[in-house]
Amino acid sequence: MLHIFSSTRHYNYLGMKIASTKKANVLREYQLDIGSIQVFDDYMVSTFEEGATLTLERAYQIIGISEIHFRDKDFGYISLRKNSYAVDPTIYNYLRGLENLKAFAIVSKKEIDMHNFKIEKLFYKKNMEFFIEYDNALVWVKKRLKRNKKKTSS
Repeated sequence: MLHIFSSTRHYNYLGMKIASTKKANVLREYQLDIGSIQVFDDYMVSTFEEGATLTLERAYQIIGISEIHFRDKDFGYISLRKNSYAVDPTIYNYLRGLENLKAFAIVSKKEIDMHNFKIEKLFYKKNMEFFIEYDNALVWVKKRLKRNKKKTSS
């Protein structure tokens, strides 16, 4: 298990900026036992609760949500790391198999999350980036999706 901790001593921020400069409409919001998933037109955003554990079973719930909304369409995923929680790194083996998941972004201001990201990236082995600001993550996800759309339409 990778444990994603927040250190209140060094990283007590006013809060993470979630709202983007361009107002996007949430198509659907899912409340899971470990947090929430917001679905937008071509991406998903997850926020998990303090102390939660993202297991393979819970990852299947998220994969199921992606299949409902993005079955025949490329999409991106943004993980907002506002809280400390554990991630079973084997879930990345399954996420890697989602052919239409074209961009995976992690957003956090915590140094420990930057270190965990390096480990997570070893398991995922596809397009995954770390961001401090949500807006930057969203821009990157949108660019990856646009770039992929150009490749498939040529």
